[in-house]
Amino acid sequence: MPHLFERYCRVDTARDRPHGGSGIGLAIVGSIVQHHGGTVEASSVGPRAGSTFTITLPTAT
Repeated sequence: MPHLFERYCRVDTARDRPHGGSGIGLAIVGSIVQHHGGTVEASSVGPRAGSTFTITLPTAT
């Protein structure tokens, strides 16, 4: 979990390009949210339990 928003990070190293992405999707999300002054967090209760991603953005002034 600590590396989820880094470029080219793949949690499951057995996954390759034909079976998964390039590992840049969450890095792009993190960058966009950060540039808008927000935060993005990820949480999970454990393996194969799914994940929750929370994006918080400031209100427009």
